[in-house]
Amino acid sequence: MKNESSTVDMDEFDRKILAILGQNGRITFTELAQRVGLSKTPCQQRVKRLQESGLIIGFRAIIDPAKVGLDHVAFAEVKLSDTREEALRQFNAAVRQIAEVEECHMIASSFDYLLKVRTADIRRYRIVLGEKISSLPHVASTSTFVAMETILESAR
Repeated sequence: MKNESSTVDMDEFDRKILAILGQNGRITFTELAQRVGLSKTPCQQRVKRLQESGLIIGFRAIIDPAKVGLDHVAFAEVKLSDTREEALRQFNAAVRQIAEVEECHMIASSFDYLLKVRTADIRRYRIVLGEKISSLPHVASTSTFVAMETILESAR
């Protein structure tokens, strides 16, 4: 890979491997090879190459949030008081330290960041918002949207 943002050359086998692993990271190499139409060793070599190139960045367990008591989802719009590069770096580093923040996106809008925050309930969210998010560097204001129901989520 040339740099972190460069694309990696892939063929149809690589695309199939990525699609299958994206749905089931625990599939055996034997089954993966059968499903993409390769023998086991070339399939393993391709997966290794996809990992080394940075296309596959890891494997993880997907936890059912409701079963661990974390089914409250809120989206917080965050507006910063300073958007110069150093302020953005400070905010980015600090927001990564908040365990309840599942996602953080810089947004081209009337606000600067959109955070996806997962907590046990609205009371816990209020504490996270008041004590953690609002205390992040350069936060001028926040606005919250509470999800009533999750219809589609990429981690599922």
